[in-house]
Amino acid sequence: MAALGLLAVACGGDDDEPRVAAKAVIDPGDGGDYSPSIDPADFAGVVEDNPYFPLQVGERWVYEGESDGELEHDEVVVTDARKQVLGIDVVVVRDTVSDADGKVVEDTIDWFAQDRDGNVWYFGEQSKDYEDGKVVSTHGSWEAGVDGALPGIVMPATPRVGHAYRQEYRKGEAEDLAEIRRAGVHTVVPFGAFDDVVVTGDWNPLEPKVVEEKYYAPGVGMILETTTVGGTGRVELRSHTGGAA
Repeated sequence: MAALGLLAVACGGDDDEPRVAAKAVIDPGDGGDYSPSIDPADFAGVVEDNPYFPLQVGERWVYEGESDGELEHDEVVVTDARKQVLGIDVVVVRDTVSDADGKVVEDTIDWFAQDRDGNVWYFGEQSKDYEDGKVVSTHGSWEAGVDGALPGIVMPATPRVGHAYRQEYRKGEAEDLAEIRRAGVHTVVPFGAFDDVVVTGDWNPLEPKVVEEKYYAPGVGMILETTTVGGTGRVELRSHTGGAA
């Protein structure tokens, strides 16, 4: 999601200096030849039993924090809408970011699906940036199967430390990469304390000097996002309402 990617997006937190594009922070190991095999028969049409990325209808997350000195409020909701992408019935998630005055600055519709192995895939987004109530940009929008865009995995079925993967791919527009950095981490945020947290490093070669870490708790999803290189930022989970049983 935008904040998740579930807000959609990396190097270890010990680095002090940003790295440049010539040296990839995350290498998915495909040599730049990315061509996932997508068969609609391999997808279940729901996202609900991946413990680190549950998306039940009606589920809602509220995040608050700051990014480069700007306060933000982020609400993510799993809608009951569905969309067909590459012949797959995807889950539609809405991610709305507001500023300190309550004005919407970004409104994003994200599309996810889970394969039968339990991996959660990201199939695209419609993103709108706002200023003074008006749309000023749709940069970052993409849909798998359109203009060469391809889906990627946003959360593996079994996160393994060191596993790197593409979360999305549309050349020059959407190239987020992630890597499982740590597992079994204890983390405290305003919503509560969590064990068995998985931490990903997130990096985009289109913004090579910015890297982030995201923390995912079992049964809840993303609970924390921090900028570790190339800026400042910390966004924490304030509330989580479960979806349908």
